[in-house]
Amino acid sequence: MRLDEADPKGLIRESYVIEGITEGECRSILLDWALGLPAGRDVAVALPVLLAHYAPRNVGHPMNGVMTAGLEPSAPPRRRGGRTGRMA
Repeated sequence: MRLDEADPKGLIRESYVIEGITEGECRSILLDWALGLPAGRDVAVALPVLLAHYAPRNVGHPMNGVMTAGLEPSAPPRRRGGRTGRMA
């Protein structure tokens, strides 16, 4: 996958230009990026492309950690209780 295919709107590119960006702001940008990907583009394929391009040039940037965390598998959903859990 090419870089322009991985970040078609340039959201990730722009996040690296913002001075003093926080981890929370990076998470928000990453979510916007993921929701804005065209149908059929796989986040798990695009994130490594973006990391390989931006991370070495921007050591210590919070977006590096956010994108790395985005590659980790999420935990399976847990039952959280509530009324239906008490009604058996």
